[in-house]
Order: sequence, then C-alpha cells, then structure tokens
Amino acid sequence: MFSFFKKKNSQTHKLCYEVDLHSHILPGIDDGSPNTEKSIGLIREMQNWGIRKIIATPHIAEETFENTPETIKNAWDLLKATLKTEGIEQEICYSAEYRIDDGFIRMFESNQLIPLPDNYLLVENSFIQAFWNLDELLFQLQLKEFKPILAHPERYAYYHNQKNIYTTMHNNGCAFQVNLLSFSGYYGKSVKEAAFWLAEQGYIDFLGTDLHNMNHVQAISSFLTTKDYTKLISKINIKNDMLK
Repeated sequence: MFSFFKKKNSQTHKLCYEVDLHSHILPGIDDGSPNTEKSIGLIREMQNWGIRKIIATPHIAEETFENTPETIKNAWDLLKATLKTEGIEQEICYSAEYRIDDGFIRMFESNQLIPLPDNYLLVENSFIQAFWNLDELLFQLQLKEFKPILAHPERYAYYHNQKNIYTTMHNNGCAFQVNLLSFSGYYGKSVKEAAFWLAEQGYIDFLGTDLHNMNHVQAISSFLTTKDYTKLISKINIKNDMLK
C-alpha cells in the first residue's frame, strides 16, 4: 500500500473526512474509470479534497459487472504500478460495492466476499426494487460477523414514502452510507430531500464520494462551497476515519 500526501491546493475546499470508502477509481472493471490515466486524474482531485486513504469499491453485480476478487486485485495492481511510475503516493486499498442479488448470495455462502476494514461490507439494492429477503440477509450477514453498510439509501425512491423502513433497517444494525452528490442535488430534488432527512434523523454513519468521473468531481467541488455543506457537517457524526 502507499501512504502519503500530495501538495494540496489551498484554494480547494476540504471534505470533513480523510477516508473515502466508496469510489469507482480502479481502471476498466466497471462504469467508473475506464483507464489508469482517468484513475490518476480522479485520485489527484481526491487528494485536493484532503483524502488520505481511498478504499476502491468496484461494482459486483450479476450479469452486469461480474467482478471477482481476482479481477479487482488485478486492476488494483495495475493502478498501484502506474502510481509508482508517475511518482504519486496515495494509500489505496480495495473492497467492492455488492449488488444484493443471487450472485451475492452465492459469494456469501462460499466465503468469497472482500470486506472493508473492520469487517464492514458495502452493499446496494437495485434501484428498481429492494431485494425480496433483504432484512433476513442483513441479519445473516451480522451473524457471520459482517457489518453491513447500505450504499446510498437515499437514492432508492421506493423508500421515500416509507421512511419507517429506514428506521427499522438502521435500528436492526445496518449502517448507512450517503453520497455527497445526493446533497448537491445531482440526482434530483427527492433524493436530496431524503439525504437531508437521514441527516436530521442521525442515520448517516458514513459519507462517500461514489466517484466515477470528472462530472462527479465538479459537482462535489461545487457543493463543498455551499451553505448546504456547512449545514450538513453540523448535523452528522460519521465514522469514515475509523476505517484504518
């Protein structure tokens, strides 16, 4: 692993955390960075925000992004080698963003999951509907000593009029990771409202960039200059920097 800071631009607004647990910067294995050149560009922007440690989380989803521990490690190795060649030091490790589907069940049952530090596990629902047996699955993960984190719960429109589901899920031990992009309005008004509602309830355990491309960089950088960002950081108590 690499561990150092590049010189930061004093004009760049900083994030309120130094460990980012959700990004798609590994080259060529999902809908994020297509190559090492783009990956380097995204990493430089994250360094400007004050990010000390990046946990790359490429998608794993059945019939869409059928990554494996091997494909992810290969992309990580390629990126590490490129960083070394370019003389860029940055601590990067990897896990995955797991779509909860039948493929995930098989990986869980065969012990093929790649957890985050402290045995956290980043999972996501389909944007169309929740997994049919989600509550039981989250319970089973915890029985196996995983700590599930639901990625961007604010983006699941089917929960917006059933906010009691958020409460039940969170009370039952599922942590929530909310995207910075959601607070910026990047995904629309209803997602922004849901994100701030989660903040008001004290349900946000982690923030994440969910960084895929330079459009995301621009949206986040703009958001960091706003009153909404100041409002957000006054309402949350996140655990990002506990992920050693």
